[in-house]
Amino acid sequence: MTTLRESAARRPFDAVLCDFDNVIRFYDTTRLAELERAAGLPVGTTAAAAFSPELDGPLLLGRITVPDWVASVVVALVDGGGIPEETARELAAAFAQAPFAADEAVVSVLRTARTAGLVLVLVTNATHQLEDDLAALGLSDLADHVVSSARVGVAKPDRGIYEIAAGRAGTAPERCLFVDDRLENVEAAAALGMTGVHYREPADLRGALGFLN
Repeated sequence: MTTLRESAARRPFDAVLCDFDNVIRFYDTTRLAELERAAGLPVGTTAAAAFSPELDGPLLLGRITVPDWVASVVVALVDGGGIPEETARELAAAFAQAPFAADEAVVSVLRTARTAGLVLVLVTNATHQLEDDLAALGLSDLADHVVSSARVGVAKPDRGIYEIAAGRAGTAPERCLFVDDRLENVEAAAALGMTGVHYREPADLRGALGFLN
């Protein structure tokens, strides 16, 4: 009979370090796309402005608030895109207030991994609103630890955030499975010795944790 200790000893990982957005949480940008089309703009115009490094970077490092960020998006759309201010404000608000939901298939896999004894750490480039968002999704108890860029002051793919996450997990990087939808983030984790999974669908996560079956 295999004991829990023997089973754990054969596992390739002690911890799962998992991204949040576009792995667990997904946004519905239908309304935003409708507004962009109505304004004669390519779909994605607002996101391109919002996620530009000069606007998104300070937000993810916790240096500005979400309202500050939204205001900067309005300015970028007006000054950089020649969009009327009223329209820019509507677009920025729709972007910031887009509804979101969790992928229950991914949540189920992660809960199973944690139940099996793996430490689960969310490692995410996020804002100070992350804790409220997790609560809204009913996921405050999903992970053992949450490493948010806005809280620790360093964002992926900077190696510092991976080192913090491994430290929170209480294990060596070589014993961590890192999951992210952005290849550059996965590559940065792999450079530290972590096993990386470039996430595109739940099957990617299931495959990496197949040893739990």
